Amino acid sequence: MSGRVIRIERLSPRDSVRKEPEWTTKGYRLGDPAHGKFKHHAQNSVYVRTLDEAAELIGKGFSLWMVSKGKRASLIAPKCLRVVRDDEARVS
Repeated sequence: MSGRVIRIERLSPRDSVRKEPEWTTKGYRLGDPAHGKFKHHAQNSVYVRTLDEAAELIGKGFSLWMVSKGKRASLIAPKCLRVVRDDEARVS
């Protein structure tokens, strides 16, 4: 795939509520699969500054913290995410 990442979506959001990747002062937060069942712990978070970097890590098995208005952030597995690139959006 080529093209710049314009958004990352959850495939089947609960309650049909749209979730966005969580942005923190350090950047987008991801869970490192090397930490297994502890990847959700803050000390095991990995931060990136762009959606392109996040998409690259998702492709390597990293989970992404996502949030919706009025809800706590939750860690979403890579198999439950869809990366949308600008070249795909033009075709659709």
